[in-house]
Amino acid sequence: MSLARPHVTVLYHYFHPDDVVSARHLSDLAEGLACRGWDVTAMPCYRGCRDEARTYPLSEEWNGVHIRRVWRPRFRQASNVGRLLNAAWMLADWSWAAVTTPRRGNDVLLVGTDPILSVLTALPWRFLRTRTRVAHWCFDLYPEAAVADGLVGERSLPVRVLKRLLAAAYRRCGLIADLGPCMGDLLKRYGSKATTRTLVPWALVEPPAVAEPDPEVRWSLFGDTKLGLLYSGNFGRAHSYTEFLDLARQLRGSGVGFCFAGRGNRADELRAAVTTDDTNVTFAGFAPEAELEKRLTACDLHLVSLRPEWTGTVVPSKFFGALAAGRGVLFAGSPDSAITKWVQEYRVGYLLTPETLPQVADELRRLSANPAELVAMRQRCHAVYQRQFSKERQLDLWDVELRRLIA
Repeated sequence: MSLARPHVTVLYHYFHPDDVVSARHLSDLAEGLACRGWDVTAMPCYRGCRDEARTYPLSEEWNGVHIRRVWRPRFRQASNVGRLLNAAWMLADWSWAAVTTPRRGNDVLLVGTDPILSVLTALPWRFLRTRTRVAHWCFDLYPEAAVADGLVGERSLPVRVLKRLLAAAYRRCGLIADLGPCMGDLLKRYGSKATTRTLVPWALVEPPAVAEPDPEVRWSLFGDTKLGLLYSGNFGRAHSYTEFLDLARQLRGSGVGFCFAGRGNRADELRAAVTTDDTNVTFAGFAPEAELEKRLTACDLHLVSLRPEWTGTVVPSKFFGALAAGRGVLFAGSPDSAITKWVQEYRVGYLLTPETLPQVADELRRLSANPAELVAMRQRCHAVYQRQFSKERQLDLWDVELRRLIA
């Protein structure tokens, strides 16, 4: 590797060729930085995410990125104990790497949030390598997410101890990238003097233009409804469905259909809540990546949700996938969410709350009867994505911010 080029070490649990979404984003980022003149080293674990029996070479070169994988035992990531053991193992290995890896000039450590509390590696790295600058890309915020989920109390001893440790780690970061202003507001409470920027995860599918729905896929999801609303992706503990069902029941017989094509630990709960009277609500299986573009462009609006107590701890990436496909968003969540801010600022959808439900129902009835307005929204959504949130724009911003960090 050339010493004249800036160098970045990427710490993230999973990486190419693993297909878990966040690993795809970190792999894209590493590859993009390599194309922009960086020497890049990635240090993921050598096991697969969904298939832990699958292993990858401990060292390999991929698209200009040197991958130096970490061996770790096969602790079960799906269990709480296994996840904590995996986190401890990875953090210990990454901390030891501060001693063993070669020192370079213009050196940056880029830390993600898988495993949880990964940012704590900033403590040993800044202590042992004072010239290394640390950047943190915060995909989700812990222990705040655990508090929102009711797993721990906000004033409990473990949470207070963790927050003190995290505050020390954040103070050692030179750049903290959040996924939206609501997450940035929570991070500011830690008192770090780091530069803060909103740098979002781009869509995995970026059609070059607004695509018309595939007739067969459209029919399989919505039948002959005039306006199709789709929930596509994970449906976990952070997500809500009651607002969508209430809206669907307001719109029975209006030609507006709802399709849920997700998986997750609340998917069965959603299915149980749907009754035989909910004739405008259907379900579909999870789409493989090869069919994802057709699935995302088969609807007229995408359903995105986040329970209000989770605001700022995560930011749903479905929002960016919807805009990339040239589709608007119906967001069920807090008015304080970054999604709400963008929906209103760029006029790319609607905010659904118990208070706005009657107004949204009227808007959807009107939209279903106005094809020209729907076409205009599609064009606006696609243009906003390309201008503000696209992969190339975000990679360019990362390059600028990291170079500024070492300037």
